[in-house]
This record gives sequence, structure tokens and C-alpha cells, in this order.
Amino acid sequence: MSDNKRKEEKKKHRLNIDIPVDEAVEEIKEPHYEAPHTRDFDGASFDFSDVDVGTMEDVEAVMRKYDKESNTRLWEGTPKFIIDILMAAFSVYCIWSTLFSNWGVEKRLTFFMGCMLILGFITYPISKKHVKVNSLPWYDIVIMVVGAAAFFYYSITYDAFVLEVKSASSMTSMYSIIGLIGILAVVELCRRCVGVPILCVAGALVIYTFASGIPFDRFIYTIFYSVNGILSTPVNVCAKFIVVFVIFGAFLERTGIANFFIDLANCVAGSASGGPAKVAVIASALEGMASGSSVANTVGSGSVTIPMMKKTGYRAEFAGAVEAAASTGGQIMPPIMGAAAFLMAEFLGVTYAEVATRAILPAVLYFLGIFIAVHLEAKKSGLKGIPRSELPRVSSLLKDIYLLAPIVVLVVMVSTNAKTIQFSAAVSILVAIAVSFFKKETRLTPKKLLDALAGGARGSITVAVACAIAGIIAGCINVTGLGMKLIGAVVRLSGGIPLIGLVLTMLCCIVLGMGVPTTANYVIMATTCAPILERLGIDAVAAHFFVFYFGIVADITPPVALAAYAGSAIAKSNPMKTGIQATKLAIGAFIVPYIFALNPAMLFVNVTSVWEIIQICITSVIGMIGVAVSVNGFLYIKLHWYTRVAFLAAGLMLLYPGIVTDVIGLVIIVALVILLRGMRNHRRAAEA
Repeated sequence: MSDNKRKEEKKKHRLNIDIPVDEAVEEIKEPHYEAPHTRDFDGASFDFSDVDVGTMEDVEAVMRKYDKESNTRLWEGTPKFIIDILMAAFSVYCIWSTLFSNWGVEKRLTFFMGCMLILGFITYPISKKHVKVNSLPWYDIVIMVVGAAAFFYYSITYDAFVLEVKSASSMTSMYSIIGLIGILAVVELCRRCVGVPILCVAGALVIYTFASGIPFDRFIYTIFYSVNGILSTPVNVCAKFIVVFVIFGAFLERTGIANFFIDLANCVAGSASGGPAKVAVIASALEGMASGSSVANTVGSGSVTIPMMKKTGYRAEFAGAVEAAASTGGQIMPPIMGAAAFLMAEFLGVTYAEVATRAILPAVLYFLGIFIAVHLEAKKSGLKGIPRSELPRVSSLLKDIYLLAPIVVLVVMVSTNAKTIQFSAAVSILVAIAVSFFKKETRLTPKKLLDALAGGARGSITVAVACAIAGIIAGCINVTGLGMKLIGAVVRLSGGIPLIGLVLTMLCCIVLGMGVPTTANYVIMATTCAPILERLGIDAVAAHFFVFYFGIVADITPPVALAAYAGSAIAKSNPMKTGIQATKLAIGAFIVPYIFALNPAMLFVNVTSVWEIIQICITSVIGMIGVAVSVNGFLYIKLHWYTRVAFLAAGLMLLYPGIVTDVIGLVIIVALVILLRGMRNHRRAAEA
């Protein structure tokens, strides 16, 4: 095949760079389209045709291998339309339920889980080898109907159940069988759409439960019928808050806000040294505010930023890693935070606005660390930015500033406590619909409205199922008293030293968080690990943020690093090397949690004055710059190992709140910067 023919073949399969984030993820599942090779910026154009990036087939292959969510059934024509109607109807029900339903918790949540089982088995096949167009095997129908019926039966007969069954000891065989069927159906759906790792944790705890002498009837009663198992806090929060926010995200993405964020980032940083990588960091931070999904962010913005980075001169592994690390940061960026913020508020007994406020500085430091790293990499490699002629103009962006209205409305309503969180999300959905009518290409036609509602329901399946399994885990820990035993074991192992306890907890979080969705990830950590840190004297807020952060970095920490693998597929790089590089870039996520765990002032806990807040913010920013310089090994010139150690020590001192450590760290960094700048100038003069 000639070079021209090869280039033409690549053009047929190039990544689509203009589709919204959620549609990008859908295209992974059904890659049947041709995509453009240029990105248009207000009349200017950025050509990707000579950049070697992965095809959608490459992305699909990687994601099907590592990400269970990508293994879905293929529906076309009338069956697809009918299923979309079902999905949309469920989204409408969820919005109505959160706003107006006065059903009891058990009735509402069992009906919710019954619907989720139907939608889940319609969407996810038994394995990726059993995917045929418009096919739903008989055994899947049986599992779906029987499993959903178990939950619906409990929802309908709840009043009679309460009168008949006073406790686990009065459980009849029929109720035990119904409960077992419901549990097994949830477990099977979890295997299909979430994966095996979380089931291994749940399975080990179930075995431990029976080994501890807990009777079968008591186990079924706790896990299926009580509010301490499947129907516990995770599923309750999912049905009450998270689904509405997932639906909100689906509508928001269809307004074209993802492209707006990318254009805004290009306008701000595109022309700077190594601009495309900086664009990736800024765009992913902005998109994370809306979606909170690391894989969706990586595929959505990465389809634009990774080709731009490679064209500018960044190595393939570095390009994929930058996008993966930045997109993972979307999980910790307020206001959505992968929907875990709502669960955290429930666990801590505080308002959602308080959780989001405390998350701001750590999230900024995380993205700052990546931003500085890509800047230093660009300087070290002599990389240039994108010519201004190929970037959007400020005037064109100002015309689209209205796209931010849904997020602004949401943040204002939630932060002022004017209405409930779910009501605020519902209003924001209406604002997103109104915003879509400002442009013909984003206008929500009946078909697009149906797609948005269906997309919201579809995106909720894995979250709900993972929350249900997290409820099983929490139920087993509760019924056996394992939580206190784990706490005692770690406290003894750490010798009561908080730092050792933090390291042990970090390792547990990374292992338990591999391949687990954000929300379920946090539930597992909050149930098993956060109490350990609280026992060691760590502030409760700091303990929950600590376990949340280290659960999240599993998305970029090999061997199971879904965001990094998605980035590597687009960049055509080695997945493992991309994951390792992403881990280095996300150094902030490994350092900042230790800082606020040992001194929660970074989370604005026990901070009483505005001056103290300003001091913490400024010194933390400078400290993160010092850490990023140490990791990168370059500032004006290539650094010796002892200089990197000095930068790291100074950075850590500045990150740790305190007058003495701040002064020492600042003096060291200023001295090093002056010294290195002088050495660089001296070398230039000698070369001249």
C-alpha cells in the first residue's frame, strides 16, 4: 500500500474531535463514523492529518479489554428506539421521584433497583463475546425478570412484610429465597458492568460473614431487606442525588460546553510554550466540574488535545499521560466531584456546599502540579505553542459565555441553600435545555431530548450497581463488627503513629480502588479506611478526603489504570508507560492528602481569619511549584539530584501550613531560583 493510500485509510478512522464527551464514550462502543482531521477555531484551522493518533478501533479495543462499561449490547432501529424510550422514562421518573415522591425509603429504593436491573441487563451482555445486534438471549431475560421481580415484590408488599417479619429470626423461606435472588442478580450485573475487583472484596467479606457464624436468614435480612445493606446510604444517595446529576451532565454536554471549555483553554494557554498540554490541563479541569468521569474526560477532550500535543512535539506517552492525569483530576474538582461529594456530605453530616468548599484548594494544587510539569517539559524540550492564527478569538468565546449558565445556576443555588440539592439540579437541567436553543446546532430537538434523557439513565447504571455492592460490603462489615477489628489491627500495626497509618491506608485505598467507579470507590474507603484514620487522631473531614483521593488515583495507577489506558489508545503509546508517566504527573494527589491529613488547615478546617486562608493558598501554590520542579528535574537548566531534593524539601515545607515551615521553604526556593537563573545566564554568556 502506498504512503498516500495509508494516509487516506487513517483519515477514514481518525478520532472525532468535535463530539461531546458522552457521545465520545458512546462512539467507543459503536465506532461507525468518519471523523474530520481539523479543528476549526472561528475560521482558523488546526490540521491533525499528519499526526499519528489511535483510531476509534484502537480505543475500543483497549477499553473493551480493561473497562467493563465499554462492553455493551448493540441496538439498532426500532429496538434501539424502544430502549431509549425506556431509559428516558426512567430518567423522568428519577427526577419526579427526587422532587415529589413521598414513598418510604424501602419502597422507593427497591423500585429504583428493580428498574436498574432491567436497564442493566438490557445494556450489558454476559461477556464481550456475546454481543450481537438486537439480541437479548433467553437466559438474560430470565435473570433480568426474576431479579427485578424480587425487588418489585418487596416494594409492593413492604407493608405486609413489616407486619409479618419483625426480625431476621422470623424470616420465612420464601422471603429468604426472594432476597437471595435479588442479591445474586445485582452481583451478576455488577460483574458485567463494573468488574470483578469490587466483587472480590464483597465476596471475601461474605465468606467472612458466614465464617463468623452469622445465620443465613440474618445475612439475607441485613443485606436485602434492611437499610444497612443494598438499601443503605450509597443507593439512597444515588437515587436521590446522583442520578439527577448524571442526567444534568448529559444535558450539559449536549449544549456544546465541552467544546467551549477546550476553546477557552486554547484561548488562555494555546499559544504558550507547549500550549496544547496546558490546554489539556485547563480543559480537563473545567470539564471535570461538569462530568466528574475520568474516562469520559480522557476520551472527550483527549481526542482533541492529544493530537495537538503530539503535533507540537510531546512524546506519545507524555501526551496520553497528561490527558489521563488531568481528566482524573475531574473526580476531585468541585462542584460535581464524581458525585462523591453528596455521599461525603451524608457520611460527615455536613452540607454539600461545605464539602465542595473544602475541596477547592487541594483540587487547584493537583492541577497546578500537572500544569507546572508540562510547562517545564515544554521548556526542557524547546516546544512551542500553537500560532495565534490557529486559535479562537476572545470575541468568539464571549458570544458563547451563556453556556456556563447551568453551572452558575447550580453552584449559586446549592451554595446559598436556597433549595434542595436535587431541586437545584432539576432547575439546572431546565436552564441547560434553554441554553441549547441559543444555537441551531445545539438546539435540543425531540430526538436530542430523548438521547439526553436516555444517556443520563444509561450513565447511572454502573453507579447504582456499584453503590449496591458497596452497600453489601458495608452490611457485611456492620453485621460482623469487622470495622472495629480492622481499626484495631491497623492501629496496632502502625504503633499509633499517624504517618505509618496513613501509608498503610493509602496502599489499601489504591488496591481497593482499582477499576471501581468513583462513587462506590469512596463508599468502600469511607466504610473501611476512614474510621481507621479517625482512630489515629486524624480529623474526620481530612480522613474522608484522604481516602477519597487515594481511591481516585487508582484510575491512573498501574496495573489497572483505566484513564491512562484510554489516553494511551488515543496517543498510540504503551499503556503501562503511560500509566507510570501519569502517576508522576499526578504527584499532587500523592502528596497533598498527607499534608491535609496531618494538618487539615489546607481544607480550611479550624481556620479563623481571611489572612490565614490567603497565606495557606499562596504558600501552598509556591510549594506545589517546588514539588513539580523536583519531580521534573528541570528549571532553567537540568538539575542535579541534590538540587531536586532541596526543591522537594522546600516545597513540602511550604505545603505544610505553618509560619516557620513557610518561611524556611520560601527562603530555600527563592535562593535556588536566583542561583539557577544566574547559572543559566552564565552558560548563555559563555556560549555567546
